[in-house]
Amino acid sequence: MSSKNIKLLVPVLLGLIIYFIPAPEGLSTEAWRFFGIFLAVIIGLILEPIPAALIGFAGISLIAVLGLMGNSGESIKWALSGFSNTTIWLIFAAFMFAAGYKKTGLGKRISLLMVKYMGKSTLGLGYAVAFSDLVLAPFMPSNTARSGGTIYPVAINIPQIFNSLPDHEPRKIGAYISWVAIASTCVTSSMFLTALAPNVLAVGMVAQHDAHIIVPWIEWAKIMLPLMIPLFILTPWLTYVIYPPTQKKSPEAPVWAAEELKKLGGVTFKEYLMLGLAILALVLWIFGKEIGINATTTAICIVSVIILSGILTWDDLLSDKAAFNVFIWFATLVALADGLRKIGLIKYLETNISSVFGDINLTVAIISLIVVFYIAHYFFASTTAHVSALLPVFITIAVSILPAEQILPFTILLLGSLGVMGIITPYGCGPSPIWYGAGYISQAKWWSLGALFGFIYLIPIIIGVFIFI
Repeated sequence: MSSKNIKLLVPVLLGLIIYFIPAPEGLSTEAWRFFGIFLAVIIGLILEPIPAALIGFAGISLIAVLGLMGNSGESIKWALSGFSNTTIWLIFAAFMFAAGYKKTGLGKRISLLMVKYMGKSTLGLGYAVAFSDLVLAPFMPSNTARSGGTIYPVAINIPQIFNSLPDHEPRKIGAYISWVAIASTCVTSSMFLTALAPNVLAVGMVAQHDAHIIVPWIEWAKIMLPLMIPLFILTPWLTYVIYPPTQKKSPEAPVWAAEELKKLGGVTFKEYLMLGLAILALVLWIFGKEIGINATTTAICIVSVIILSGILTWDDLLSDKAAFNVFIWFATLVALADGLRKIGLIKYLETNISSVFGDINLTVAIISLIVVFYIAHYFFASTTAHVSALLPVFITIAVSILPAEQILPFTILLLGSLGVMGIITPYGCGPSPIWYGAGYISQAKWWSLGALFGFIYLIPIIIGVFIFI
């Protein structure tokens, strides 16, 4: 039997076993069977024998056909509910922003400009790579597209100028650039709600919880930016100290970037328009709540302008497989998370788990939840699978032990850890395999650096507990 078939068989067998085991006391048969299918979906997302979106789609389809959410009408209405979720449409719209950056060449131009003006030293190159990611982060929810698709093609050419190759002097400059790039994108992924797709998915999931926790873009920024900005500024320097390049100066890099900019030609009208629309989106995400404009409303309206203005064509939208794949995938996961609540599983967990934390100091309990959630990422090759598997449990525990006014800041800190936790392994986030695959950093070194930076990156989150909760 092939490895793929074994990976497919494992979640199926697990789901079947749970399906036919009698439900525990306090849970209905429907809730227990729902849990069996939900767990099978999570294991499937971890093993990924078939596309992740198909796993989620098959899961909601099976639950609907078995009528676990009520009669046939109620079940199909629930199964498709994720596709009307505003958070899912925000993710989809943000993917169109990313496509606009790429098609106009604006993303590449920003990266080259950073190298041209900041790249005279190797440390400066590190900051150029980091700031290129920062500029794009609020508008690109896929750090794979941002770091792997936009920055990687520019940054990976820099070491080659100095004959720093994976098999020839990788520490000269290539290893430093690679680590700064992946470490920076992990930090920026925590900075902004819209900088990482699982951030937005998680916000959608907590909104479906019985506590109806709503996380606005600006509230996320108020907590995460003060914690992440110092970390972002320190990251290239920390890498320079902990994993230093052997070459300290890079006078050729700005010259190369200037030549590449000449090839791009002058800034086009569409680049200016794309930049203006991105800034408008950011302003409305920050202040839109004050004037009654929802973040998703902002996003879909600007996507309409992007297409009507010709930055993207309608065919560009229809052909963006990554955007539609994430749309279907996340819509099914939001529905499954909502199903946990509707079927009574969240209430069951709250009743049976919260007592464990009853005698623990509240601050210790909060920190313990965040640390366990963070470390658990070692077992996940997908941040989305991590969110889907663990977030409902951790939020349920938090809601049961925290005063109402502390639930929102705790939720933001917990979700804010999703970006930075991507640094800990070579498979911790989407762009990790891309930068690891460049070959400049050995697997052993990646694991050791990941553990060290993972510890450092957790510190601001813990500090946030004492500041905001």
